[in-house]
Amino acid sequence: MTTLKERLHADVVSHMKDGNRIALNATRNVLSEIDTREKAGKTPIHLDDAHITAMLQQEASQYHEVARLYEEAGESERAATEIADAEVLEAYLPEPLTLEEVESIVDEVIASRKADGVELTLLHMGYVMKPVNEKVAGRFDGKAVSEIVRKRLS
Repeated sequence: MTTLKERLHADVVSHMKDGNRIALNATRNVLSEIDTREKAGKTPIHLDDAHITAMLQQEASQYHEVARLYEEAGESERAATEIADAEVLEAYLPEPLTLEEVESIVDEVIASRKADGVELTLLHMGYVMKPVNEKVAGRFDGKAVSEIVRKRLS
C-alpha cells in the first residue's frame, strides 16, 4: 500500500501529463511543505500519513479562509481559485465522520474505560481523548470532539 506522500508524488506527475495546473500547483505546494517540515530542526524527521493528513486539513482550511477573504474583497475569481485548490487537497483526506458516528465512538470509549473500573470525571479527559482521537484520526474537527467528550464526562 502506498503512503500518502508517495501518492502525492505520483499525482504531481499525473497532473503534469494532464495539464491540470490548479491540481499541480496545490500538490506541489503540499509536497514542498512536507519537505520543509521534514527537514526543519536539528534532525530530519519522517512525517507519517496521520501527520500529512492533519497538514492537508490545515492547508485546505487556510485555502477556504483566504477564499472567504477574497470573496469579501469582491475578488470572486481569486476566491474560486483558492476553493479549487482546497478541493484538490480535500480529495486526499479520508471520508469525514458524521456527528452521530463520533458520538458513538466517544460513548464506546467511555464505556470501555468504565468497564476497566475507572470512574470518569473531567480530570480524565486525556484518558478518553487519546483513544477517541486514534479512531477519529482527522475525519472530524478536533475541537468538536473535545466538546463532545467534555459534555459526556460532566
